[in-house]
Formats: sequence, C-alpha cells, structure tokens
Amino acid sequence: MAKFNEKYFEKSDMHCNNIDDLIQGDEQVLWRGKPKKSAFILSKIFQLLPFVLIWVLFDSFFIYGMIKIGAFKQLGTFFVVIIVVFFAIHLAPLWVWLSNVLTASSQHKNIEYVFTTKRIIIRSGIIIDLKNIYYMDIQTMNVKVGVIDKLTKVGDIYIMSKFETAVLWDIEDPYNVLNMLQKIVNDIKTDMYYPNALRPEENQGYYTQYIGNKN
Repeated sequence: MAKFNEKYFEKSDMHCNNIDDLIQGDEQVLWRGKPKKSAFILSKIFQLLPFVLIWVLFDSFFIYGMIKIGAFKQLGTFFVVIIVVFFAIHLAPLWVWLSNVLTASSQHKNIEYVFTTKRIIIRSGIIIDLKNIYYMDIQTMNVKVGVIDKLTKVGDIYIMSKFETAVLWDIEDPYNVLNMLQKIVNDIKTDMYYPNALRPEENQGYYTQYIGNKN
C-alpha cells in the first residue's frame, strides 16, 4: 500500500497569486473589476470611526484626570509602566482602525473580482487569498448601498452560496453588474439542468404568462 500523502488533497490554486493563472483552457472571462479606489479608502476611514472616537475620548479623559491629580508623580515607575501598557492595550480599537486606514491602498491593489463561464473568483487580502464560488452553489444575490456608497456612486454586491458568503465591495454601476451576474447564473444553471441537446425546438414553458385561478 502506498504511503498516505496529504499533499494529494491540496488545491493547486492555493499558491497562485494571479487570477489569470487559475483560468482553465476551456474557461472564458466574462467580466472583471475592482472596487472604486476612492470609495474603498473612504469606507476604511469611516468604518468604526465613531466607535474609535468615543473610545479614544474616554481613555483621554481618564488619562487627563490622572495627570491633573498628579497620580503619575505619586506612583512608582513600575506602576506607571503598568498603566502605560494597560492603555496601550486598551486602545486596541484605535490601532486596528489605523492599520485598516494605512493599509487601505495595499488592500485595494490586491483586490480583483472575475466572472468566468464556470465560477466567480475573488482575490483579496494583504496576504493574498483566492476564493472560488461556483454558480451552481449560489442561492441569493443582492445590492446594498450605504451613505458613503451613495456619495461615491458605488454599491456592494452580496452573494450567498450553499457553503459561504462573499461581498464584492464598492462596485461601480452595481445594479447592472448584478443583473449581468444574475443572467450568468441563470444561464449556467439552465444549461446544467436542461442541456441544449435535450431542449425541444418548441417548449410551452417558454415565454408564458402566469394567470392565477379566478373565483
């Protein structure tokens, strides 16, 4: 018996950083895009900003009060260091927010969305991550437009599949892109469930109008 090797089960695309390297020979690109840069960076700036401001104001007020009563002068160096370390950790939301803002440009550079004849490929992350969503697994899709999205004329496309969810952030002309994606999904599912070879020339189910029962 051959020795078990876990590498046989590894995906071949796990070490690829370029979407074009994943495209198979019989696969065609139907659409590709990125988030609108200005909208993406603005969303990173305003994301969590109110919460961070309240958090920083609270800590600043507390630190100012300790300075005002001379607490740092009365305490020994050891306790002062402990207090400084405590507030450095306690201000973690500020550091997370700053990290998101400062790396927004790098994140945007790595993001790309591609619709092919087989799947949706999403490339994202500072450490590049590639996600595949196959059309047969898609259950629902919709567009969400927030305040910043309205100002920058973009929208976010939410995709829910059987196994995971994904978001295409800050897409220009999001409703047309969603309509395109819905048509692709419908066409692919129709071809899978009802191949051309099995379709009659005439089908009473095509182009009909539903008329409910009349009482």
